[in-house]
Formats: sequence, C-alpha cells, structure tokens
Amino acid sequence: MRRRDFITLFGGAAATWSLAARAQADRVRRIGVLMGLESNDLVGQSEVRALKQGLQELGWIEGGNLQIEYGWAGGEPGRIQASAKELVGLKCEVIAARSTPAVAALLKETRDIPIVFTYVFDPVGSGFVRSFARPEGNVTGFQTYEPTIVGKWLQILLEVAPSLRRVAFIYNPTTTPPGFVYAFETLAHSAPVQLVAAPVHNSAEIDGALAGLARESGGGLMMVADTFNDANHALIVAFAAKYRLPAIYPHRFDDALMTYGPDLSDLLRRAASYIDRILRG
Repeated sequence: MRRRDFITLFGGAAATWSLAARAQADRVRRIGVLMGLESNDLVGQSEVRALKQGLQELGWIEGGNLQIEYGWAGGEPGRIQASAKELVGLKCEVIAARSTPAVAALLKETRDIPIVFTYVFDPVGSGFVRSFARPEGNVTGFQTYEPTIVGKWLQILLEVAPSLRRVAFIYNPTTTPPGFVYAFETLAHSAPVQLVAAPVHNSAEIDGALAGLARESGGGLMMVADTFNDANHALIVAFAAKYRLPAIYPHRFDDALMTYGPDLSDLLRRAASYIDRILRG
C-alpha cells in the first residue's frame, strides 16, 4: 500500500472513530429516580433538585443530554413496586433509589440495571450488597444511618424533656428496615425510660397511636427513619404537636420540634458522582 493511500485510509478511519465517539457523547442518556414520597412533597422536591444539581455540575443536563424518569411512590409498598417495574420497563441505564423498600422493589425487577441507593439503614443485612468493601451485584450507594443513632435520638430527647417516662418509636412494620426495629429493641434493655413500639400500617392509624401515647403524662416520641414515615411526616408532626408530645425526627421537617440526622439532599447530590461514573462506563 502506498504511503498516500495509507494516510487517506487512516484519516478516514480516524474521522469515523471521531464521529462515533461524538455520537456516543451526544446521545441522550436515560436514568430513573425512585422516590418513596409524593411528587408534591417539599422534602422530596428538595432532594431531587440536589440530585439534578449534582448531575449538572458533572455535565449532565436534564432536557439536554439527560432524560430523567421519576417514580413518586408515596411510601406505599404496592406503589413502590409498581414504580420500580415501570422504571425498569423504560430501560433506564441506572436508577437512583431512595429508601430500603425502593431498593428491594427494584431488585425484584432487575439484576442488570445499576442501582445507586441512599437512605438505606443496613444494605448488607438487607441483602442488597455482599459487603461494604465488595458490594458486587448491581447495587451500590450510601448507608445513611447506623444502629447507635437510635441511642443518640433518645439521649437528645431526654436532655430536652428529662421528665419523660415512656418513649414510643413509631414505624410501619411493612416498610421499616428490620435492623432499625432490632436497634430499638436492643436499646430498650438498657434505656433509662420505657421504650414502647408504636406500629402503624397506614396513615389512618397515626392519630390513634399518638393519642394512646398521650393518655398518660410523661410520653415522648421518636420517629423511625422510614419511607412510610417520611411520606406521612406532616401527619406525625401535626399529631405530636396536637397531643403535646416531645418528639425527635431523623432529619429535617418543617414544624418539627427537633431533628438529628444526615442531610438527605446532600446524599442525593453525592449520588450524582456514582451515576456519572456508571454512565461514562
């Protein structure tokens, strides 16, 4: 082959490679976001804004080179599963999952699409990853809480209301990570006050649970970090105020008395870096 022919051939091939690379870069990528909240929830909206900001800082613009599909499931297991199925059916390249039930629902639908989680209490105990060092499978993300935070919630609550004699922890047995319930049950053996479970299965039971706690003086409340509680936080905060129950919450809510926990919006913002790395291969 003559040198001129080789240069022409190589130049043509390089141009083809360049066009292919540009086409890959210009292709609109599709991701999913599965939220265990309603679409009009201010907390959820703040978290999604943080995720989009994190993605934008890395060059991913919704409506430009990125399409985001949302699943707003309202903290109800059936809706969470339906939303997970829909996002998987839309062939999302990666899905951000907020909460333990969201990850569990997605894993029932796919073992291939990468899942990046936040707001998960025990990813190893829940069977989502093999270990922190080697997650394996199609799941990775951020563990949001660990068991000792339960004792910290109680400590802060008693500092504010030292006259408390009974403290209830409100949770939904269907959606709360089992590790959280175990942490509360373990703490009950050494707690300086009586710790009692206040399970609720739907929003209609919240009023009755807190009214029962308030029938005797000296009652307080801890809200478990759980997607159902988050979706119903306005009711829980309102009824705690109505019955004058000192209460502590796992993260910030409007009108909540006290909160102690991570910044969930920041976790979503940081999750953008994992999504970016997955999209870039």
